[in-house]
Amino acid sequence: MANPDDLSKYLPLSETTFYTMLCLAEEPMHGYALMQKVGEISRGTVTLGAGTLYTIFSTLEREALIKMVSESERRKTYALTARGQQVLRLQIQRLEIMAEHGRRIKALLTN
Repeated sequence: MANPDDLSKYLPLSETTFYTMLCLAEEPMHGYALMQKVGEISRGTVTLGAGTLYTIFSTLEREALIKMVSESERRKTYALTARGQQVLRLQIQRLEIMAEHGRRIKALLTN
């Protein structure tokens, strides 16, 4: 039987989920602000549509990786939970390993 505390089950994160969690690690955000921030920090390489974002919110909230921290008439604001921070930390470690190998091979390809 799988360990319910095994955070590796969430890995690897999709690119859109990674950027969503990355933004929420900095500060709680509502959907529209988060979509704008993802475009900004990804330098325009990731465009997050509303449908995709709200599916991500639903999944992350169900898995207790984010939580809603406020709700107004038209906006729900979400924050990363401690569990979400752990998952994000693991994903960043995975990406650091990939980047290390990528830089090494890039150097070989440019010689």
